[in-house]
Amino acid sequence: MADVPDVPGLPSSRFDRAGERRVIVIEFVTLDGVVQSPGARDEDAGCGFAHGGWIWPYSDPELSAVIRQEMAMPFDLLLGRRTYDIWARHWPQRADVWPGVNSATKYVVSRTVTVHAWQPTVRIAGDVAERIAAMKREPGPDLHVYGSSELVQTLLAHDLIDALWLKIHPITLGAGKRLFAAGAIPAAFAVTQSTVTPKGVVVVRYERAGDVATRP
Repeated sequence: MADVPDVPGLPSSRFDRAGERRVIVIEFVTLDGVVQSPGARDEDAGCGFAHGGWIWPYSDPELSAVIRQEMAMPFDLLLGRRTYDIWARHWPQRADVWPGVNSATKYVVSRTVTVHAWQPTVRIAGDVAERIAAMKREPGPDLHVYGSSELVQTLLAHDLIDALWLKIHPITLGAGKRLFAAGAIPAAFAVTQSTVTPKGVVVVRYERAGDVATRP
C-alpha cells in the first residue's frame, strides 16, 4: 500500500478556457439520463438498481472502436470515490486490455482515502471545485471523468466541464443515478463529432461553447 497525497489548495480565479487542461466527462447514458452500472449487474447496485449491464445488448465493432480510441488517448483520471473503488478492483487485473488506466494519475474525490495500492493516486478533499479549477491550470493531460455521478453534479454546478462525450443508448430505465440529477447551469455546447452505430447508439461529443444565446 502507498500513501495517497492530497491535491494542494491553490488560489483560483475565473480564467479563459484556451490552453487549459480540459475536464471531459465520458458516459454511457440512457434516453432518460441514467448512467448507473452500465457495464455489469453488480457494478453499482446502490438504491436497489436492478438493471446493471444494460449496455451489453448494444455492443458492436463500431462502438468498440470508439471506446478503444478514447482509451488510447493521453489522460489522467478524475473520479468519485465509488467509481474509483469499483475500478481499483477491476483494472489492475486487466492491464492487457487498458494499460493506460493503470499508469495514469488517478485523482479521487474523497474525504477518507489515505492509503491505496492502485498508484499513482492523488486525493482531492476540501473545496473540491476550487481544487479542480486549480488543477485545470496546471500542465498535464486532460482529465477524463467516467461514471462518478455525484462528482459530475459538482462539475456541472461550477462550470468545470469542457466536454461531454456521450454514448446515448436507445432505452429508458425509469430509475437510477442520472447524468443531470441536480440540474445544470445555462451553458451552450457545440457538437464536434457524432455518429449512430448499427445498433442505434448515438455517439456524440459536445464541446463547451460559451453562453446560451437567446432571441433579441
